[in-house]
Amino acid sequence: MTIYMPTAARTAKELPMTEAERQARVELAACYRIFDMLGWTELIFNHITLRVPGSEPRFLINPFGLYYREITASSLVLIDLEGNVLRESKWPVNRAGFVIHSAIHGAVAHAHCVMHTHTTNGIAVSCLKEGLSSDNFYGAMLHDRVAYHELQGVTVDLSERESLVRDLGDKQVMILRNHGLLSWGTNVAEAFLRLWTLQRACDVQLAAALAGGEINRLSPQVIDRMLGESGPGEARTNQDVFAAMLRLLDARDPSYRD
Repeated sequence: MTIYMPTAARTAKELPMTEAERQARVELAACYRIFDMLGWTELIFNHITLRVPGSEPRFLINPFGLYYREITASSLVLIDLEGNVLRESKWPVNRAGFVIHSAIHGAVAHAHCVMHTHTTNGIAVSCLKEGLSSDNFYGAMLHDRVAYHELQGVTVDLSERESLVRDLGDKQVMILRNHGLLSWGTNVAEAFLRLWTLQRACDVQLAAALAGGEINRLSPQVIDRMLGESGPGEARTNQDVFAAMLRLLDARDPSYRD
C-alpha cells in the first residue's frame, strides 16, 4: 500500500535556501547515486534521509517516483517531522519512508543521516531466525551492535515509530525482520560505511552457507579483538571511503549536483 504525504509548501521568501541546505542536497543526491552504482536499489522504493542544519528539525528525502539514478540535489524534498513538504515539489513523499526515518530523526539527536535498503541478501538474512552471524570478518565487527525490529506490515502507521525507536535503543544498525537493513550516522559517510559493513556481513554469511561446509566459528576472544580494533580512526575512515566513492561517481556522472 502506498500513501502519499500531504504538502504545506512555503514560498522561497518564507524559507530561503541556505548554503548548508544546498550542501546537504548535493551530498545526499550523491549518496543516492552511489547506492545506484552499488545496486542497492528497489525500483522507486526505499529511502536515504539527511537532516538540514538549522533551528527546526527538517530533513531531505527522495521524491517518490524517481529511480535513484535520476535524483538530483534540486529534486530532493524538504520535509519536517510531521511530514509536511516545506518546499514546493512536483513529486510526493512516500509515507512508509517518512514513518521510519522521522521516527529516528525525531528521537535520536545525533541521527543526521538514516539509510534503509531492501537488498536481496539483506532481506534474506532478516528472514533468518538467528539473524546476523558473527562468524565472518564483517559480522564480527557488528557483534552485539545490531538491533532487531519485528515486521508489523507496511510501515505506514505512525504508532510504529515508538516500537521502532525502542527496538533501536543505542545501536546504529538495525535489521528489520523479514524486511531489510537500516543504519544511521552523525553524517552521510558514517551511516554509509555502517550500512556497507552490515551489507557485506550479510553477503558473506549467505555465501558461506551456500558453500555447504561446516562454518568455522570465531572465538569470543577474536570477536572482542575485532570489536576493539574497529574504533580508532573510524571517523577518518568513514570520510575517506565516502570520498573515494564520490570520486568514482564524479568520473561517471556529476549530474547529481544539479
